[in-house]
Amino acid sequence: MTELRRIPASATTAAEPAAPPLVIPSPAAGVAAPKVGFVSLGCPKALVDSEQILTQLRAEGYETAKSYDGADLVIVNTCGFIDAAVQESLDAIGEALAENGKVIVTGCLGAKKDADGADIITKVHPKVLAVTGPHAVAEVMESVHLHLPKPHDPFVDLVPDHGVKLTPKHYAYLKISEGCNHRCSFCIIPSMRGDLVSRPIHEVLQEAENLFKAGVKELLIISQDTSAYGVDVKFRLGFWNGRPVRTHMTQLTEELGKMARQYDAWVRMHYVYPYPHVDQVIPLMGDGHVLPYLDIPMQHAHPDVLKRMKRPASGEKNLDRILAWRKMNPDLTIRSTFIAGFPGETEEEFEYLLDFLREAQIDRLGCFAYSPVEGATANELADPVPESVREERRARVMLLQEEISLKRMQAKVGKTMRVLVDEVGAREAVGRTAADAPEIDGVVHIKRALQPGKAKPQVGQFIDVVITKADAHDLWATVA
Repeated sequence: MTELRRIPASATTAAEPAAPPLVIPSPAAGVAAPKVGFVSLGCPKALVDSEQILTQLRAEGYETAKSYDGADLVIVNTCGFIDAAVQESLDAIGEALAENGKVIVTGCLGAKKDADGADIITKVHPKVLAVTGPHAVAEVMESVHLHLPKPHDPFVDLVPDHGVKLTPKHYAYLKISEGCNHRCSFCIIPSMRGDLVSRPIHEVLQEAENLFKAGVKELLIISQDTSAYGVDVKFRLGFWNGRPVRTHMTQLTEELGKMARQYDAWVRMHYVYPYPHVDQVIPLMGDGHVLPYLDIPMQHAHPDVLKRMKRPASGEKNLDRILAWRKMNPDLTIRSTFIAGFPGETEEEFEYLLDFLREAQIDRLGCFAYSPVEGATANELADPVPESVREERRARVMLLQEEISLKRMQAKVGKTMRVLVDEVGAREAVGRTAADAPEIDGVVHIKRALQPGKAKPQVGQFIDVVITKADAHDLWATVA
């Protein structure tokens, strides 16, 4: 029996962490219904799409299968940003077809065409039942209804208010918008996901409240551009609990902070472009609920490279803002991603990036060697950097970051910190501080207390620990 699994894409976007492992929800006992298998690839935004589809399947009475041969049909949610991710998605579709035979495909690769304008998926796998693009719950369900009908029974087809989640019970992703208005030269996401479409603020806050009520202790806010939330609707005025609230990042963060305080939970902000109004969000990070953590996809520092990338901010402004934010909140953790070896990047421009990193002291950093993406306008730029040079520059960035990270991590030794417990084993528990997003940042290894009567830590629990050791990525601690 071949088990269904989540196959993470080898690389998503340079600014996107991989999504956590897929956990298939258990079906309701005693309910005889068609079973759907699900394979989810790619970033947290794709994971949220998967959760929405699974929620609708559960709401309509379908069950989920843990193996290919136990499924009446399989849905594969694909990633399609770079060549490696495309191939991994095609391989996953091929595996599902070979093991099951009835496959519906959705996700970013479904919206991608080859150089001749032909659909990539059906060209490689003509036997798939249907193909849709990302964020297409209705279209996916239409295909499911066509190939695996199941009448809805309101007496047995139940789904919780917070929907079906693929993350552990104590944290969840909340997507506040779809699409992006930027046209970065290395990126094809707008061609797959479209322009920015912000969710109504009351809808976002209602979902947040449902998740907190269900026991979520960490809410990770995601989108393609969190800072641009509400731009498309001109920051329209909405209402929440009878109060007026604007569809704007600052007002959303403030409301989420109030809610998190009520449930003693965390809110973590991802994909934050360094626009000026982010200055207003930093003061909201002082009470331990809206975490002093910003995931900012900077990609480079040299103004000329950023111009070729068509990025919306300049390197000098980024550095000034980082220094100003750290004055406002010295505990602020900044995570970012960078691209080495972008077309036309000179050694001087690359050295400029290294100088920027030395001064900015980014806490968490990922660096990717530039990889051409079919359909991206960057492919037309002059002076491509040889692959060997791209890889060498990526290695130099990571070597420098190892030094920066080690110094910043060792400064935490001796401090008492609050952590959220993710795992509990026989000898140690594993948790994360406010500086650590799940799956992409470091962890805290917590030595289990052996004293009689000492309570065993629980997954999803906040505990205070004393940091005893650090390396460039992780911390070690004892219970305070």
